[in-house]
Parts: sequence; structure tokens; C-alpha cells
Amino acid sequence: MIDRKKAEEASDAELVKLALENRDDFLYLVDRYKERLLNYIRRLTNVSPDDAEDILQDVFIKVYLNLNEFNDDLKFSSWIYRITHNQVISNHRKLRARPEGYSVNIEDAVARSLAADIDIQAGADLRILKENIFRILGKLEEKYREVLVLKFLEEKNYREISDIIKKPQGTVASMLNKAKEKFRDEFFRLKSDF
Repeated sequence: MIDRKKAEEASDAELVKLALENRDDFLYLVDRYKERLLNYIRRLTNVSPDDAEDILQDVFIKVYLNLNEFNDDLKFSSWIYRITHNQVISNHRKLRARPEGYSVNIEDAVARSLAADIDIQAGADLRILKENIFRILGKLEEKYREVLVLKFLEEKNYREISDIIKKPQGTVASMLNKAKEKFRDEFFRLKSDF
């Protein structure tokens, strides 16, 4: 097993190789991704924190069992997000609950980025957006919510989103434009209620 400092400096691809050689090194991949993936799961679903942890555990089991199949032509982060995406869908079907998203802290920079991208005015509107972002996301169809979460909250680029949801990049761009439009409509509908 390598030491923690070397693991922190290693790339994902290097950690995958190390984990294939020594299963104890898989822990470093878990440490690197557990918080990000847990936040991603909670942003997409309406499950309890304990259930989100269970989904995450299932994700890491699948990652571990399929690590030999990882194609290093892809980014590891895209691959593990894809597995998480599939596990969330599987869990969603099992529970027959519509994902609506739990509130997870949103940084001002993320809210500003989303607001600028969907043409929402700054100031008070940003405060309303930040306080209600998950309520708005919860009203969107799952496919639109997911691309917005991946782009703005998970900060994935078009290629990574394409790899995760298995759609061409052009389709991702179209879905993002439509998602931003639907998000904007929901935002202004919510704002008019104030």
C-alpha cells in the first residue's frame, strides 16, 4: 500500500493501476470521490442521508468489481459518475420516487455562475435563487435536472457530461439550453410568488 501523501499526488489513472495491483489502495479512490459523489447523489435524489450513503456504498462496490473494465480512454471521474448515475436511476426505479433533490450547501460562486448563464439578475434575485435552487431543480424533468447538476454543481464539461449520460455532446448542449430555459421559467414563476 502506498502512503497517503503519494496517493494525494497521484492521478486517478495511477490510483486505478495501484488499486488493481493492491486492493488496499482502492481506499484512496474512495477517499478522493466519496464527498463529491455523495453530494451528487443528494442533489439528484430525495432520499435520506442514510439512503444516499447506501447508494454510495453500492456505487463503490460496483466500481471495485468493475475496475478491471475501466477504459483509460475515458476520464476516471466520468466513469465513476456514470456508475453513480446508473445506481441513482436503479434506486429511483426501485423506490418509485421522483428525485427532487435535498438541499446541499451551494457556494455563492456556483449560484452566480448559474444565474449568469441563465440570465437572472444579480442581487436580490441571486439570494432567491440560492435559497430555492433545489426546489426549482426538483420541478424539472429528471433529464434536465441532471445536466444542470452536472454542469453547474459538479462543474463537468460537455465531454464529461456526454460520457456520464451517454449522449452526444451536441445533444448535451441542446439539453443544457432547454434545461436552462425550463429552470429560468420555474425561477420566474417562483419569484412571482414572493
